[in-house]
Amino acid sequence: MTSKLRDFFRRLKYGRPVVIVSGLPRSGTSMAMKMLEAGGMELVVDNVRTADVDNPKGYYEDERVKDLAEMEDTSWLRAARGKVIKVVSSLLNYLPADNAYKVIFMRRNLHEVLASQAKMLERRGEESQTGDQDLLAMYEAHLDKVQFQLRFRPHFEALYLNYADVVSDPLSQARLMAGFVGGGLDPGKMAAAVDGSLYRNRATADGAVPAAKGASD
Repeated sequence: MTSKLRDFFRRLKYGRPVVIVSGLPRSGTSMAMKMLEAGGMELVVDNVRTADVDNPKGYYEDERVKDLAEMEDTSWLRAARGKVIKVVSSLLNYLPADNAYKVIFMRRNLHEVLASQAKMLERRGEESQTGDQDLLAMYEAHLDKVQFQLRFRPHFEALYLNYADVVSDPLSQARLMAGFVGGGLDPGKMAAAVDGSLYRNRATADGAVPAAKGASD
């Protein structure tokens, strides 16, 4: 079955898809949300969590998402059809099956993710209770599980993007995003929304991340 035909039958069954931006925390999800907003897509956000030094462009979140695992009534998500909402990867499994979802999943070097998370915790006066090697193993297993779920659950379709690719070549990645969600967006404006200066935790060839002054989502 071609992708256009599959989209046609999904729309007949579920209506317009809910566009989801997902990934691990600190993997570029806020950047992807900003790109989609710049391109002309309507966001589902409540702005309760405001911009700070860790995410100076904003978090683009809706607090209701955090309660998906315990939430009995998720009918509010139907109002997100044709719009985009951010859902962290650990909560994708709790999205109800009465919608179709197009998931833009942000991937990032896991050493960079850990470095960015560590700097965020340091600024908050907190520290991780789990060692880096254990966290790496947990994240790798988690990402494998999520990819399996996205592949085999019939109401999901996924596009995987690498954070570094979006920063280094935002226009080509913006075109991929725009085409995936169904067109109608402006890739040029999406690309212009990418701020490469916020990529402050870059892994070297050996996987190490030198000390950086700030964090970046």
